Amino acid sequence: METPISTIRNLGPATQEAFARAGISSAESLRALGADAAYARLLGAGERPHFIGYYVLVMALQGRPWNDCKGAEKDALRARFDALKAAHARNGGIAGIEAILDEIGVIDPAGPRRNRRSG
Repeated sequence: METPISTIRNLGPATQEAFARAGISSAESLRALGADAAYARLLGAGERPHFIGYYVLVMALQGRPWNDCKGAEKDALRARFDALKAAHARNGGIAGIEAILDEIGVIDPAGPRRNRRSG
């Protein structure tokens, strides 16, 4: 019997649903993949990259509180996260100026706005 992902500390129903969309349906398969491969699958399934979400996943798979990541360890995880984002961009994810705008938080999560004429 498969164990729900939401049984892993720090990971709730929304995370479980996101992993299901990425084809990861159990805590066992998530653990077997590991944080980096699982996060790459999330990105491939259309999830927007978010550093906190990534390091929460890493901490969860280690059985640690999500906010236990600090200092040099957090810096190292940021480098891994940035590498995952870059690989995703090279494989057809957000690239170019859009990647830069996304990284600094300028892209509207609702998508581009169309010009509208008032009526």
